[in-house]
Amino acid sequence: MKTKNAKISNSVLITLIIVVGIIFVSYIGINSVNPTSNTVTGQGTATINVVPDLVAVYFAVQTNGDTSQEATDENSEIVDNLITELLKQGFSREDIETTGFNVYPDYSWNNGVQKLNGYSATHNVRVKLSASETGKIGNVIDAGVGAGAGISYINFELSQEKQNEYKAEALKLAAEDAKLKAEAIAEGLGKDLGKLVSTSSSDFDYYPWMLYESAGAMDASEAKAATTNIQPGEQEISARVTAVFKLK
Repeated sequence: MKTKNAKISNSVLITLIIVVGIIFVSYIGINSVNPTSNTVTGQGTATINVVPDLVAVYFAVQTNGDTSQEATDENSEIVDNLITELLKQGFSREDIETTGFNVYPDYSWNNGVQKLNGYSATHNVRVKLSASETGKIGNVIDAGVGAGAGISYINFELSQEKQNEYKAEALKLAAEDAKLKAEAIAEGLGKDLGKLVSTSSSDFDYYPWMLYESAGAMDASEAKAATTNIQPGEQEISARVTAVFKLK
């Protein structure tokens, strides 16, 4: 009996050792893949002042027709006339771009019965010029309205090249700020900043600066008056970066 009991005890002991071993290995594994233990996080922000390098005039062309083709053809004629007039004024084809185009059926309801009235086509066009050429805005407006297009809005904007440049600058400054704050926290805790564990960013805040927005009426004189003698001023854009470091 003693031999049998001894065998049982040994079996229980071995089982306990295996269980403890599994728990220990699991603990080591969990901690080895958890890089956020014993870390410090720095939240960095940066704001820079920039000057827009573009003015963009946005037009909306809407036409109706009994068929989708009829609505589209009439719409294309207006857009073609707009482009032709702008090219005559010295604009390049690259300065004129389509930002949206749609053709859709126009329905109405009468006593619960749906009726097809025809089709509508909408074409949104963006015309860009240098921010130093605000004196040309009036000519652009006249070209669009003369062709039959409506003015949607007019913005000061950053070109894609400038967006990329300012984005890199703002994010760099925000990252430096994040590291500086993490170092200060580590020093306050009596620790040193270790290696970088992870980073994330919310990119940078940039929105065009509106000069004029149409209330729906095709009023060229109102739009031109709103943009007369206006020059771009400095605007603020900001970036945020989060950086996680090991403490040592």
